[in-house]
Amino acid sequence: MRSRSSSTIRTHRTVTTLAALLTGALALSACSSSGKDTKDGGTGGGPSKSASTVSLPKLNGAHLEIAAVWTGQEQKNFKQVLAEFERRTGAQVTFVPAQDPIINFVGSKIAGGQPPDVAMLPQPGAIKQAVQRGWAKPLAPDALKELRKNYSQGWQDIGKVGGKQYGVYYKAANKSLIWYNAKVFEGAGATEPKTWPELLKTAQNVYDSGVTPFSVGGADGWTLTDWFENVYLSQAGPQKYDQLAQHKIKWTDPSVKQALTTLAQIWGRKDYLAGGQDGALQTEFPASVTQTFTGGDQPKAAMVYEGDFAQVNIGETKAKVGTDAKVFPFPAVGSSAPVVSGGDAAVILKDSKAAQALVTFLASPDAATIQAKLGGYLSPNRNVPVSAYPNAVQQKIAKALIASGDDFRFDMSDQAPQAFGGTPGKGEWKDLQDFLKNPADVAGTQAKLEKDAAAAYGSGS
Repeated sequence: MRSRSSSTIRTHRTVTTLAALLTGALALSACSSSGKDTKDGGTGGGPSKSASTVSLPKLNGAHLEIAAVWTGQEQKNFKQVLAEFERRTGAQVTFVPAQDPIINFVGSKIAGGQPPDVAMLPQPGAIKQAVQRGWAKPLAPDALKELRKNYSQGWQDIGKVGGKQYGVYYKAANKSLIWYNAKVFEGAGATEPKTWPELLKTAQNVYDSGVTPFSVGGADGWTLTDWFENVYLSQAGPQKYDQLAQHKIKWTDPSVKQALTTLAQIWGRKDYLAGGQDGALQTEFPASVTQTFTGGDQPKAAMVYEGDFAQVNIGETKAKVGTDAKVFPFPAVGSSAPVVSGGDAAVILKDSKAAQALVTFLASPDAATIQAKLGGYLSPNRNVPVSAYPNAVQQKIAKALIASGDDFRFDMSDQAPQAFGGTPGKGEWKDLQDFLKNPADVAGTQAKLEKDAAAAYGSGS
């Protein structure tokens, strides 16, 4: 289990405060449009013109590889960040496409004697595993200095193992958002819900108008863990959330039964899911987003749950964020709305001056500002200008994230050992896919989750 300082054990009040911030932030979504709002005026338009706030060495002749699971537009945007590093240092950087789970991909590369210099690891559990296996290298003083200057203590702590800093969380995610097709809501007379019962009522209004309420990317098990975490955090509360994340309580606990039973109110309604349960299990995350925003006023679904990064996929359609595609915070299931975060951390696997310099750059506002301007990205770096984000929706989400300081809950499955919380076809991903297929089997799902969790936490893998 990852190392956490006592400063990151938060109260119910602070989670409630951030939820309120997000609610106010997203209320402005109706008056924003993609790419038409305030741009950052301080650094110019492209990477080659961006101002420097970080000192980097000259690395002429150096060759680096950085691995990540990012594809499509997200990969293309990150390559612009790497191009700026190349321009400033003279190094050459190759992006290596990785498969999920990336820790297994890294292991195969290391076994073959060709590890990438840096890998973007999404889970604290994966960082711990990389350290335990002797793969990860600690950050050098320059990278540490840059990290401490730009990140809250909470974001620093989740990149630590045994008190040493191994990870820089370059990318964050607000995973407590539901995106919706504004035309469909208008046609159904539906309003943005603030509570779970209101969400169910909104879904029924949409259904009655002739459109399926939800698109679920069930082919990717991680989307289902995110659904569960939001319901569980709001319903059971942050203390229980922390206990379950550390396996200090079992998955057979009544609080888990309550959350699964609540989820089944949506997952158990075949007519509420695009393609039914079988269709949802065959839908990958990108398609779950795009099918919500194509088809005019008759899309395959009206709503899709996922993080701020869904904007990248919305951008592949004709829908404009803030007008055609709007968003509301995940509704309160219990006394307060949930706020769940995720992220990707840069971890050095081959220690060198060049690798340390690349991670130092990724810890700087310079790198994050480049990608922020391109959209579909959120940085936990508190010195990235909010004006760098390309639309009012994302600017407000970024403001709320930074304003939260240490007051967030990190994705539960990402805190778990990789074998339980981060492997396709195994552990929590598979167990929740099975539950989506048969949402009546709450007890059986709990038993499977507990069996898999006990095995993974017991071995630490």
